[in-house]
Amino acid sequence: MQIQDSDTGDADMIKGEAADRSSMPERRTGLQGWLDGIRSTRTGALTLKIVFGVIGTLMVVAGLIMVPFPGPGWAVVFAGLAVLAVEFHWARKVLDFGKRTLHAWMEWYKRQGWLVRVVVLIVTVAVAGVIVYFGLRTLGIDLIEIARRYIETRSA
Repeated sequence: MQIQDSDTGDADMIKGEAADRSSMPERRTGLQGWLDGIRSTRTGALTLKIVFGVIGTLMVVAGLIMVPFPGPGWAVVFAGLAVLAVEFHWARKVLDFGKRTLHAWMEWYKRQGWLVRVVVLIVTVAVAGVIVYFGLRTLGIDLIEIARRYIETRSA
């Protein structure tokens, strides 16, 4: 609402007309507009970098820990990179590289025959099994010994 005949004279009208003629884009709305508002101050920009940096780094580290195990390890790594990419240009470049590499690998995998697909599946399951075995072994759980005892009690 424009105020006419205010203490500033016609300044409000002149300012409104200048804004209408301006070639500047309108302020973004939604989440991006909210983030832009926070970034408009030095403290806000630094706070966003710290918050997104810590959350993204924790997600990437947690995802990398989960990668060898069955589950969403790589998905969490990519999600963490996406969080980092909100504030860091280098993370956007790494995320783009990862997406291109994953896409290229998937295209290669789709072109392969059933024999190569089965070999990739067997190797993946074997590597995951070895990692789970040694992971449980570090916790003091020896699956081979448990299986050996189970077989001995069943055969006796």
